[in-house]
Amino acid sequence: MNSLNSILIEGNLVRDPESKALATGTTVCDFTVATDRFYKQNEELEKEVSYFDVEAWARLGQACSENLKKGRGVRVVGRLKQDRWTDPEGKSRSRIKIVAEHVEFKPQRNPPQAEGRETERSEVEPKEVEPVF
Repeated sequence: MNSLNSILIEGNLVRDPESKALATGTTVCDFTVATDRFYKQNEELEKEVSYFDVEAWARLGQACSENLKKGRGVRVVGRLKQDRWTDPEGKSRSRIKIVAEHVEFKPQRNPPQAEGRETERSEVEPKEVEPVF
């Protein structure tokens, strides 16, 4: 029986995603999501930012590669995965990342069209991509 391993995060991409096709033809897309947390300390509002590495595979990875850009908001549902390796100096290393099972692309705002003109900001409907198993 598997243990429960589930995570949901919502935030913005800190850079454009990186995508690659493996020898098998499967696409894997890596991106980093920043999340903000606000709290009060000594009557001052403090901001804490956390960064999470995410990888999306196959059709989900392809969709992320095509639709995501730096600054775009996302909601990611997935599982945590720990990678372990030994570095060249012989030290044991590890990192934890999120393997996406579902990604929702948040509405995108249109950039201003011309200087000096008021532009109306419109939203694009969020797009959801279901994983394929």
